[in-house]
Amino acid sequence: MLILLDEDASSIQKEELEPPPYTTPSTRSLVDSESARDVEKGGNARYRLPKHAHEPGATVLVSEADNAVREAKTRVGRALRAITAQLARWGLEVNGIAPIPDKDRTDKRLYQFFFVWFSANANILTLSAGTVGPAYYGLGILDSLCVIIVVDVISCAFPAFFATFGPKLGTRTMVQSRFSWGYYGVIIPSILNVLVLQGYLVVNTIIGGQTLAEVSEHLNATLGIVIIALLSLAITFCGCQALHWYQLLIWIPNVVAFITMLAVGGAQLRHAPLVAATPAPPAMLLTFGTSLAATVVSWSTLTPDYGVYHDRTASAWRVFWYSYLGFFVSSVPAHMLGAAFAAAAMSSVPAWGAGLGDGNDVGGLVAAVLAPTGGFGKFLLVLLSLTAPSACAPTMYTVCTSFMTVHRAFARVPRFLIAIVSTAVLIPLAIVGAGKFYSTFVDILALIGYWLAPFCAVVMTEHFLFRRGSYSRTAYNVPDAWDDPRHPNLARGFAALCTLGASVAVIVPCMQQVWYTGPIARRGTGDLGMIVGFVVGVPVYAAARWAELWWMRRRVKGRGVLERGAPSGLDARGSRLEMAERSM
Repeated sequence: MLILLDEDASSIQKEELEPPPYTTPSTRSLVDSESARDVEKGGNARYRLPKHAHEPGATVLVSEADNAVREAKTRVGRALRAITAQLARWGLEVNGIAPIPDKDRTDKRLYQFFFVWFSANANILTLSAGTVGPAYYGLGILDSLCVIIVVDVISCAFPAFFATFGPKLGTRTMVQSRFSWGYYGVIIPSILNVLVLQGYLVVNTIIGGQTLAEVSEHLNATLGIVIIALLSLAITFCGCQALHWYQLLIWIPNVVAFITMLAVGGAQLRHAPLVAATPAPPAMLLTFGTSLAATVVSWSTLTPDYGVYHDRTASAWRVFWYSYLGFFVSSVPAHMLGAAFAAAAMSSVPAWGAGLGDGNDVGGLVAAVLAPTGGFGKFLLVLLSLTAPSACAPTMYTVCTSFMTVHRAFARVPRFLIAIVSTAVLIPLAIVGAGKFYSTFVDILALIGYWLAPFCAVVMTEHFLFRRGSYSRTAYNVPDAWDDPRHPNLARGFAALCTLGASVAVIVPCMQQVWYTGPIARRGTGDLGMIVGFVVGVPVYAAARWAELWWMRRRVKGRGVLERGAPSGLDARGSRLEMAERSM
């Protein structure tokens, strides 16, 4: 927590010195007498504590409450602290993973839930997911379109539901997951989320870079990848509020480009065969469907992060429908366009096939479709490529918050520093993976789907069955519980880990990938891994969580403090139950 004099903090978010219940125990210690002396001795004078810092009315910079670097005695610590303070003066978001207090969740612009996810999916990146059916699995147009409609109708509901946690609880995704996975158990999905989203960033920057390279002979995919990665970093650097403004308008050039592609290439599409020369087996349709579902469901680990400042009193259904329509209205047309153009390129339009190359250049396919428009098509290619951060920036933002959830030490690292490291890792990986786009894409999609199945099963079962679908303080008690491993409102994590193990046990035999095919999938079922992982995860978690709660109650009862008829321990009603849990 950074302490500022009143005259230096006029443009920075302020609040009373009394630490809010959302701050971590480690950051609260910054305002105790010992830490205050340390900061005053080692810090710059302009950040020196006021003499009466403990009195009401003293001001502190709280916008970096849980990830401010506390090592003020080191040059690096002082430099990062100064940078953080300056960014806050400029109005940029520097918050970490601490839940946003009730008084700060007041933004009434719920329509932003529509535009942030509409823009994130109404782009060439979502179009590329639709091309996977014809280009990788050999499906025809009709088969691909049927799969797309069914999958999108169902899968868009998952990220839309998760979006409700942002305004209702004020928590980032992985922080909210502590209430089902446990304080320490959530380390596993946090690490997986960082790795998978980083891989997804690789794919996104490859597509944006390839598209930009088609504009001029003086550009190549490598330079395009670097440009897209740096643009994504810049937007992530500015924070959540800047991202909402960016997403509010960036969909316009993409929609214009899609309409132009349809107008220019419509004649060729009408002559393209609707069915592939070799009918696709049901197993192939299912495998494509699960891969496509993974691209949509993967947003579930991102959507809460972009609603933490919105009105906490807003209806959860309104948040859900704004988010659902944002995903559905953008994903269905983009997926369909990608499937149709890719199928025509593979079968009846040689010029498009040449642009697609060996199936690894989606940007080349788009350039070939827009070629008849001349300079206007080149202009649209530039816009399509430069709007790739509409999907990359939200992904990079959540990479940062997920990484900060892994360990308290990581939570003290400023988000902008993690974003810089993410970009430095992203660029070389994208350059290497650009030559084999589809194999890279499909492998990443598979990993996303496999681990997201048990993750969603655990979080959703916990919310609907054990929290009774409530977002109230009684159900979650976020201020007191989010950073307290022993709080009775936080799950212990045993049930979630059992669910993960059981889901993996059934997923592996059902997998169908180039590098591995399980015994069940080998019989022609297709890739059922994601589906069975979720279906098995729900009852396993329900049973394991009941057992966990029963065990917790017996431990408390053994100490003679459990009141007759007391609740299961989820809401911590009754101070004696909570005190007993804390004493264990």
